[in-house]
Amino acid sequence: MDDRKLHILLDSLLPLLKAGVAFTIPLTLLSFGFGLILAVLTALVRLSSWTIPRQIARFYVWIIRGTPLLLQLFIIFYGLPSVGIILDPLVAAVIGFSLSVGAYGSEIVRAAILSIAKGQWEAAFSVGMTRSQALRRVILPQAARVSVPPLANSFISLVKDTSLAASITYVEMFRTAQQIVATTYEPLLLYAEAGGIYLIFSSVLSAVQNVLERRLSRYSAH
Repeated sequence: MDDRKLHILLDSLLPLLKAGVAFTIPLTLLSFGFGLILAVLTALVRLSSWTIPRQIARFYVWIIRGTPLLLQLFIIFYGLPSVGIILDPLVAAVIGFSLSVGAYGSEIVRAAILSIAKGQWEAAFSVGMTRSQALRRVILPQAARVSVPPLANSFISLVKDTSLAASITYVEMFRTAQQIVATTYEPLLLYAEAGGIYLIFSSVLSAVQNVLERRLSRYSAH
């Protein structure tokens, strides 16, 4: 590597890290937080006896899972202004990613709830709990442990998927790399550097996931 490329690599490292910490990570946390709430609500509605809400929830999951996330972001940010709805790039990105997390996460949560043995429901009913009390105090805590690994994987995937927000002008880490490339004309160098930072973020989160799973396994064993 010549001196010029090394200089560009070192000079771009701090801006990329700042963009990752100040924009990529907050976008991930916000989207995953709202998405997880939506996932739980959607899963509960799909497991309920309410016909119309259940069909609406099923339609929502079908639409989101059946269309590209990039297309969804484009519709939210570039399409909605045609009907008078103009959103800030951050708001549009959070909405898009939250809807995606909610749809995929709802299937994870729903499967986790269905995996709990019926005897747990019966035991809760036998001590006088209502269905909502049994769900809140007995079923959901157990389902949460089951759903942690796949939800953690979704969170790690979301960190990488936030790079799609660059397409709607949100200045996260990948967008920052694009801006630096426009002035340095070193796409391979800058994109590889950004990829390395994404890899570090993902590796750290994977390590945290492994620790969390081990702790949950010990807790379940007892």
